[in-house]
Amino acid sequence: MRGSKGYYAGTRSLLRKPTRERGKPNIGKILHEYALGSQVIIKMDSSVQKSMPHKRFHGKIGVILEKQGRGYVVSVPQGDAVKKIIVRSEHLEPYTGR
Repeated sequence: MRGSKGYYAGTRSLLRKPTRERGKPNIGKILHEYALGSQVIIKMDSSVQKSMPHKRFHGKIGVILEKQGRGYVVSVPQGDAVKKIIVRSEHLEPYTGR
């Protein structure tokens, strides 16, 4: 039998949330406004399927280029290329520089 080749293939552990974090996301995460040029971490939230980025971008750090509708256009380096993806704020976290 062939392995699955779907969009979310291989994301069982990637999209699983800890027990106490399950359910709807916090309202603060949805309403958070990001400034243009700020750095963000792309962290997929499995409770919101709309505008979820591809699994290859999970955990990557990108730069906010512009606001587009309810989401943001984020520039993410991938190898030698720089990709522009459209992501909602539920799937973003501010990057503090750790």
